Amino acid sequence: MRTLYQKFETLLQNTSTDFKRYLYHEVAWDSRMTGIIGPRGVGKTTMILQYISEHLDSKRALYVSADDIYFSDNKLLDLADEFYKNAGEYLFIDEIHKYGNWSRELKNIYDSFPKLKVVFTGSSVLDILKGTADLSRRALIYKLQGLSFREYLKLYHHFDFEVYSLKQIIENKAKLKGIEHPLPLFNDYLNRGYYPFGIENEMHLRLGQIIVQTLETDIPQYANLNIGTSRKLKRLLSIIAESVPFKPNFSKIAEIINVSRNSLDDYFSYMEKAGLIGQLRNETSGIRGLAKIDKVYLDNTNIIFNLVGDQSNIGNIRETFFFNQMRVKNEVIASRNADFVIDQYTFEVGGKNKQQSQLEKDGQSFVVKDDIEFGYHNVIPLWAFGLNY
Repeated sequence: MRTLYQKFETLLQNTSTDFKRYLYHEVAWDSRMTGIIGPRGVGKTTMILQYISEHLDSKRALYVSADDIYFSDNKLLDLADEFYKNAGEYLFIDEIHKYGNWSRELKNIYDSFPKLKVVFTGSSVLDILKGTADLSRRALIYKLQGLSFREYLKLYHHFDFEVYSLKQIIENKAKLKGIEHPLPLFNDYLNRGYYPFGIENEMHLRLGQIIVQTLETDIPQYANLNIGTSRKLKRLLSIIAESVPFKPNFSKIAEIINVSRNSLDDYFSYMEKAGLIGQLRNETSGIRGLAKIDKVYLDNTNIIFNLVGDQSNIGNIRETFFFNQMRVKNEVIASRNADFVIDQYTFEVGGKNKQQSQLEKDGQSFVVKDDIEFGYHNVIPLWAFGLNY
């Protein structure tokens, strides 16, 4: 274990606590078992190291990555046993999805060491609630998404703004004091601002690697798929990326990539959980998971630019941003008469010349415009919806 502690101390020394993700203060860190899941690259590892650095004595805590070579000869349960016997209190396990039989061993740790607190992170493609050992009754599960436009402004440009509720946004109360012209910053966010690593060089190269790893490793490993299926997932993602936006004809797509209709549903579900796509469901069902898929978007605008580049459709980018940002705190569904519905509010998304002909004049319908700096009446600037978390 000495080597594990040395790696842990090195990571702690190189962890900055200047910027924290929106979820940091929402996690019940003192719960007996806590899971934080999310796509690759959104900051799960950094967040747990920040918590250790700020709140825990490193002698009482241990951070390990589940893909460490240590676990080629040792079990997680044995590590927890030794750590606990040496007065350990907080065990942090990163990338749990890379450890075989993770669900059962976490259950055994929970049941065997009542005073030990365990925090684990994992790929969002893992269905923790359906773990073979039934972790749903034991672990609190949190989902971490990528950066909001508000978080981008803080991490990249050191502007610190409050979170605005949906009601405040539609009342045009969202303000960026100190930023005279928000559009250049907003456009930069759309291109490279969704992932914390976007602040570094070679952002699109790294994002490309994440997409490939997700398609070739994460999803196949979780769903027990073969290499041939991985190629079909890539083909499916390309079809979605080239569409404006994508309205799925499942039977036709199944024929194109040569899979069954039922398998195609699974592929879409895997890619959605893994943070590669977002599925917009319609309002025909009160049960979100059973509603019909109306549109399919790439998960965020950074992925659009990575896969399509200068060929990106601006209308698709606008709708993707709105859906991506607003679904973190709200249930977003497709509208019969416009683009989106959230609660009782209807939203039509477009550019500065977007008209209101499709909307009811009922005080609950809004035009969301790109390319404008400020809102007025029921016209809201698109960037304002990036301040919701």
